[in-house]
Amino acid sequence: MSQLLIKNGKVILGQDAKIESVDLLIKDKTITEIRPNIDYKELENNNENITVIDASEKLVSPGFIQTHLHFCQTLFRGSADDLELLDWLRLRVWPMEASHNPASLSASTLLSLGELIKSGTTSALTMETVHHTETVLEVVEKTGFRATIGKCMMDKGYGVPSRLSEKTKDSLNASLDLIKSWKSESGRVSCCFAPRFAISCTQELLETISKIAQENNLLIHTHASENLKEIEVVQNETGLRNVEYLQKVGLAGKNIALAHCVHVNEYEQRILAETGTHVLHCPSSNLKLGSGLAPITEMLELGVSVSIGADGAPCNNNLDMFKEMRLAALLQKMRYGSSSLPAKKAFYLATLAGAKALGLEEKIGSIEVGKTADIIIVNLNQLHSTPTPDLLSALVYSANASDVETVIIDGQILMYKRELKTLDEKEIIAKANKEYSELVKRAGI
Repeated sequence: MSQLLIKNGKVILGQDAKIESVDLLIKDKTITEIRPNIDYKELENNNENITVIDASEKLVSPGFIQTHLHFCQTLFRGSADDLELLDWLRLRVWPMEASHNPASLSASTLLSLGELIKSGTTSALTMETVHHTETVLEVVEKTGFRATIGKCMMDKGYGVPSRLSEKTKDSLNASLDLIKSWKSESGRVSCCFAPRFAISCTQELLETISKIAQENNLLIHTHASENLKEIEVVQNETGLRNVEYLQKVGLAGKNIALAHCVHVNEYEQRILAETGTHVLHCPSSNLKLGSGLAPITEMLELGVSVSIGADGAPCNNNLDMFKEMRLAALLQKMRYGSSSLPAKKAFYLATLAGAKALGLEEKIGSIEVGKTADIIIVNLNQLHSTPTPDLLSALVYSANASDVETVIIDGQILMYKRELKTLDEKEIIAKANKEYSELVKRAGI
């Protein structure tokens, strides 16, 4: 049995995020002991293999959980700047997604994972493109990351390239085949349904996956109410606002995760709260695309489940939870004053709230005995974060991605002292540059 002992850290514990100076003992994947002064010599005397990490003067935190990402788009970073959502999709993102092949998608996924691990994200909910999603699943499984991944579903027009346009039956069958055939040996990587948004999906498709998902306890991950033009299109087609329409077709409930929800009125917010639907907040993306400021304060006051994601690299342009967490808090303060969305709440949205959106709150999202060890160690002894009278506040408002020194996922060390252990950073960068050049030629951009 492999064991990992984290000594002398200042540990963010439990759902209340209290910080205590304790040691953590991890056996295989599970946190088995949390207490001061665990003696590793005694464990060695019992002939048990043990790896010891000294976290003296460092902050030990649950890993970040990002609930809205597109691994397939990371290769498009910098290629779709300064456009609003629908033009961004039609002119850049959809043509590039349509030009992906397994090699370019693998490069994009590896680029995503390297950046996420180095910035302290240990789990993600992602929507990929229409084709080759099995490549993403395989790459994530090999590298030790944790993710819930969906094949994008698009069976309706509105500027969709022919290669991304599916027939309803074909879209359903492709997603179902992937869900049924995928087997994660580690249990870290799972599949979900991922209809892109109401504009590009027929009512038949949405109603069918709603029924299947409820019968099989599957997550549905989609976009909603991100952009005013998008809402106008949905309203013209259905006579309903976006969230109202999604509720009508069965996409409201505890197994539903809606990215953005920037433009939701009071009635729609009540729908989200009463049905337990999860909102995936993407502050940087909403600003860069000019989509607007999501009413996060109002939704939280109603009891809506809100978590955070960076969205895609072409609309951000980073996958850094430190930036998203800080910006989420600052935007609400601008709207409602300095006490809105305090550091502790922003940290919750970046960790345990994300676990709840994924249905994994009993397993990850906080550091507790019996939970799986998805843990990061952060060095706040930096010029930009000193002094630290409040460690949690420093983590949210002062810390940078580069302050993350060690990342543990599923009890396995994936980064130690800033060095990736399951990925070759230089190789990832070289492969990404090569595949990007070839992809843009295929896309004609």
